[in-house]
Amino acid sequence: MEEKRKDLKLGKVYLIGAGPGDPGLITVRGKQLLEKAEVVVYDYLANPKLLKLVPKSSELIYVGKKGNIHHAHSQEEINQILVDKSHEGKLIVRLKGGDPFIFGRGGEELQEIHKEGIPFEVVPGVTSASAAATYAGIPITHRDFAASVAFVTGHEDPNKKESNVDWAKLATGAGTIVVYMGIKNLPIIVDNLLKHGRDPETPVAVVRWASTPEQESVVGTIATIKDVVADAGIKAPALIIIGGVVSLRDTMDWFEKRPLFGKKIIVTRTREQASELVQELEEQGANCLECATIKISPIKEPKELDNALERLQEFHWILFTSINGVKYFFERLFSKGMDARDLKGCDIAVVGPSTADYLRKYGLNADLFPPVFTGEGLAQALLDQGVEGRNILIPRAQQAREIVPENLRGAGAQVTVAPVYVTKPIAENKKEMRAELESGTVDMVTFTSSSTVTNFIKMLQPESPEELASLLKGVRIAAIGPITAKTVTDNGLQVDVQPENYTIAGMLDAIVESYSSEKK
Repeated sequence: MEEKRKDLKLGKVYLIGAGPGDPGLITVRGKQLLEKAEVVVYDYLANPKLLKLVPKSSELIYVGKKGNIHHAHSQEEINQILVDKSHEGKLIVRLKGGDPFIFGRGGEELQEIHKEGIPFEVVPGVTSASAAATYAGIPITHRDFAASVAFVTGHEDPNKKESNVDWAKLATGAGTIVVYMGIKNLPIIVDNLLKHGRDPETPVAVVRWASTPEQESVVGTIATIKDVVADAGIKAPALIIIGGVVSLRDTMDWFEKRPLFGKKIIVTRTREQASELVQELEEQGANCLECATIKISPIKEPKELDNALERLQEFHWILFTSINGVKYFFERLFSKGMDARDLKGCDIAVVGPSTADYLRKYGLNADLFPPVFTGEGLAQALLDQGVEGRNILIPRAQQAREIVPENLRGAGAQVTVAPVYVTKPIAENKKEMRAELESGTVDMVTFTSSSTVTNFIKMLQPESPEELASLLKGVRIAAIGPITAKTVTDNGLQVDVQPENYTIAGMLDAIVESYSSEKK
């Protein structure tokens, strides 16, 4: 054996179970370590969304494997990567799907780490068997059906001379049998069960991509499951659940019955602001594709705002027409050594409840927001208050509709428009979005502002209105309000969903209702 390298400081390897697919199933300890990792070595089955937890400066190394093919790295190469990075003194997270000690080859990797004298820690994860059964509505154990469970691999080391699975004892020895990685060898598994006495009418479920929006479940019996899987086109990764507990699926299936399950929805917004809508849609079962079409940045030299801040006491009203207006107004206010106390004497109006909620983060309540959550509605609410001779400050985007200041000036108000942020189009994943639309698998696109509509269309780069219509054929369009909807129709498209309340919450309710009504 070669002499070990004499490093001044070895790094540490954290072997972490990523869970079965749903990023929400990562453990608290796993999340903490990902947030400070310097190197992340991750697998095919680890959800890529977990990588968003990792510092931007971290090194990401993909070592995914799919069955017997498409190996990014051999197991020996993975072991060596962990050793080499440890000798660089790094904090290394080895992220594996499911639980690393249940058919995850985690033990093999740690044997190599231990041999090199490298410190390590293991963080267990939700194993795929438990998740697949739970998310398919199947309790692995039940007093009436199963008092024992066996976890079995359907993909043993091909170099072994004999199988370690004793089917003669296993077939009837466990109430529930869960087979990992068994799709390829399903015929062999079925034959062994029948050969060794398991009732051919025993229920069987096969669950693919468990706990993800792509989850697909089929049910049969030992006698029929081969044909059921073949007819449904089920491929790896999938788990096989065998036993009487499978019969409870009709009662306990919850995941696949959510109103938006199986719906692929493109969410167009800024990257920072899409998370709320994405999270809510995913809670209802949707598979969301985040498509940031705009980037919002503060004005580099907000002269109009700086001038206004110097004479804040002159203003009777401050109007916020968006959350971004609030955010960048206060950022500039604070940079000047001022705070919310400097707004004393000013009344504050906001365009709607979301902006009002955001304003509360700064310790302020809105004095007014309109019954109709649009610029026109805000202007009318102020006109109803009487604005003649009033000084009004509007912190807003550099480019915005002039309807609010024009209406107020027309009624005799002195209006100061102070740009505080600029909206710029971005198109980081335009090829992916166009490919998704061309594949015909997208069910809906959501728009939360006119700029998201305009920039989304620019990102697609259609050569004609006809090509745009073709790309979005069969795709529903949800617009948050009438102004956004008008931009959609001005581009020759149809709005299918528009909420009565022009908020994210209202938009979510309208989307859920649009799909739920189909099932009634």
